[in-house]
Amino acid sequence: MTAPEYRAERAISPADGAVSWVVVDGDLALHAEGCAFLAGLRGRDRSVNTERLYAGRAALFLSWCAGEGISWTQVRLDQMARFKRWLVAEPLPSRRREAGGQRRHRSPATADAILGTVCEFLRFCAIHELVDAGLVAKLYETRELRVLPPGYEAGEDGQFRAVRSRVLKFVVPETPFEFIEPDRVDELVAAATNARDRFLVALVAMTGARIGEALGLHRQDMHLLTDSHVLGCSVAGPHLHVRRRADNANGALAKSRFPRSIPVPEEAVTLYADYAHERHLRLGDEENPLVFVNCYRPPLGAAVSYQNAKEMFDRLAHASGIAVRPHLLRHTAATTWLRQGTPRDTVQELLGHVSPTSMQPYLHPNEQDKRETIERGAAWARRR
Repeated sequence: MTAPEYRAERAISPADGAVSWVVVDGDLALHAEGCAFLAGLRGRDRSVNTERLYAGRAALFLSWCAGEGISWTQVRLDQMARFKRWLVAEPLPSRRREAGGQRRHRSPATADAILGTVCEFLRFCAIHELVDAGLVAKLYETRELRVLPPGYEAGEDGQFRAVRSRVLKFVVPETPFEFIEPDRVDELVAAATNARDRFLVALVAMTGARIGEALGLHRQDMHLLTDSHVLGCSVAGPHLHVRRRADNANGALAKSRFPRSIPVPEEAVTLYADYAHERHLRLGDEENPLVFVNCYRPPLGAAVSYQNAKEMFDRLAHASGIAVRPHLLRHTAATTWLRQGTPRDTVQELLGHVSPTSMQPYLHPNEQDKRETIERGAAWARRR
């Protein structure tokens, strides 16, 4: 008898079409505890993309336990250490090999993310008395922060210096986010083949919006007049509103629960006008409230999905020779603002980050920045 293999599957509600994720075995039987864990994520308003990732990671752990003949509900700390080693030692299944015929392996960062999700899954199960709480207690330890991360508040009496930390983890150096130089954004906009795609690329690059936020925009969120008082909005100048909606037809969901407004530059307003005109010519007076819809292939008028957007950016990368992804453009916007001297709290607000610590990976001076710093120091020394 072979060990069951588990996998993540997308589930669509027959009642309202809502998308969720489940963990199933080879016979498509639901894994009760895995599905309960994912339902708990939905209950905490985690995004559908987070749910998808966590479903795959939980399924991977359950499959490993089954393959090793281990009961996942009774897994020991030493067995968790074996799972940790396996994550980086096991070659990834792939249709192609890297240069030299080498198999691909998970990076320590990817493996650590999986390990963190598994520990969270086991902690959830311990809270609901599905696994031994003693095991979960061994997976975490309490430590005191000696050096506080940027923006971290320790409290008046230092009461928040004590944090819970995983015992099993990979040491992953923090690397700066990738970005492109701002002038290359114009190349990407020019390489897009239609008005809708040009506007989507420019919007993400100019506002730093997440792709889920962009795909979840409604036409009523686009306040592109100089004065929006007629719309009942007191925000000055052209701008858009990012709002978290759980009922978007394409499943697009803003990551943050907190709504925010983002100013929109004149160039983006012009591109939106071009897209709105082309949308009307192709679709007429259709009533889809979402901004980004299918104008060029069936089903016409349907909301653009995450997969549609990924395919568009893949085509754009091939056409332009720039390895572009939506998040790369978001990083480019943030890096550009910081280089221009924009205060970090302003950039944090524009990006929709709740914690100031999330800004740290954006702080990556380039070679020119470093050279100018050295030259300014040398000039100061000469004057002295």
